[in-house]
Amino acid sequence: MKILLVVYDNDSYVSWFPQGIAYIASALRNAGHEVKIYNQDVYHWPESHLKALLDSEKFDVVGVGACGGYYQYRKVLKISEAINSSKNRPFYTLGGHLASPEPEYFLKKMGADTVIIGEGEIAIVELVDAIQNHKSFSGIKGLAYMEKGRCIVNPRRELIENINEIPMPAFDLFPIDHYAMLRLPNIKNSERCMPVLSGRGCTFKCNFCYRLDKGFRPRSSESIIEEIELLKSKYAISYIAFSDELLMSSVERTVELCESFIKAKLNVKWDCNGRLNYAKPDVLKLMKEAGCVFINYGIESVDDNALKNMNKALTVKQITEGVENTLAVGISPGLNIIFGNIGENKEVLKKDVEFLLKYDDHAQMRTIRPVTPYPGSPLYYHAIEKGLLKDCEDFYERKHLNSDLLTVNFTDMTDEEFYDALYEANKILIDNYYSEQHRKSEEIARKLYKERETSFRGFRQS
Repeated sequence: MKILLVVYDNDSYVSWFPQGIAYIASALRNAGHEVKIYNQDVYHWPESHLKALLDSEKFDVVGVGACGGYYQYRKVLKISEAINSSKNRPFYTLGGHLASPEPEYFLKKMGADTVIIGEGEIAIVELVDAIQNHKSFSGIKGLAYMEKGRCIVNPRRELIENINEIPMPAFDLFPIDHYAMLRLPNIKNSERCMPVLSGRGCTFKCNFCYRLDKGFRPRSSESIIEEIELLKSKYAISYIAFSDELLMSSVERTVELCESFIKAKLNVKWDCNGRLNYAKPDVLKLMKEAGCVFINYGIESVDDNALKNMNKALTVKQITEGVENTLAVGISPGLNIIFGNIGENKEVLKKDVEFLLKYDDHAQMRTIRPVTPYPGSPLYYHAIEKGLLKDCEDFYERKHLNSDLLTVNFTDMTDEEFYDALYEANKILIDNYYSEQHRKSEEIARKLYKERETSFRGFRQS
């Protein structure tokens, strides 16, 4: 069958490579189907362009995947309108975290024919086979659909246990030269970057996380190295962004990966998401030796009571020691903090700002966002239970209008007090960032004119 997979425009100048769609494309192509990618993310086409394509070219199935969020919700609404109004409307399926937690709402709101819940590589192949051969959807696990006005949600699909068996993303179907220009911390202008997934899932259960699948499934070191070697040889990639939720899933796992990278002489820079309770000096030294230049840490708060309420499984002591250890070995730490979880107040926010200022190595601009109870997360169901949120429609249509604005206020502060406090906090962080940029620019000018620095390439802003 002929299938169109839509990558929505996320309004970025250079987009993150759409790994989920690329894995789905690979699975479908391996099953013998013709797959075309619609790169709205790269070319910023309006939805009318998609409608014109569907009017002029016949596809059997169109698939759209997105993660949860106010922007994604409104974007997929527009894409759905284009699909549903096209003359040759294909069979329309939705996937990803956006629709998975509340499939009935999205089937009705987007006018899709099916929603694939959770991991999609096997489900999408079974779905297309059922469409092609006019078979019932009832036996397809992890699928939701409407039948005679009623939403049918089939039993959840078992997770793919051996994820080494999943075919590599279909890189050749995408404009890699665009995605390779993504800029990340400590990357040179001349270096080319691509994301790689080292595993699926996470061993932790933070209350704000909307992950649906339980547990963690690692890829083998051999499989990861094979993919990196392919990216190096075919696309000249020299910087790898490990995109899974938690590469540092344990000390043992982290050490094993780093030792295998060193042994394979990969010679690439890389970054990853990490856990501060595993950020020990010997582990970090090995990571640096293996090429790691940045570790993105989910700190969330530097208050022990708040950390306990959000089930973060971290203490302020572990956070502080882990960040100090990371800086000590010469790796940049990403310091991510959110505010407004259960039990937080102005004093907690003040400690958050002080922490960010103290440990800022200026590799990134850092601001603090409000916590958001995304559908599927424990915090979402807590908000419904407490009467702070009604349902999915209330979340997307009335409450979650921007990721930097309150969706639900879990604090004892009024909304006005909350915003005043967050404004003052972020004003300090923004001033700090631009003050450092100013200092760096002045130092460049000093070296140029006072020391006749010949490597100077102009006062450019990327």
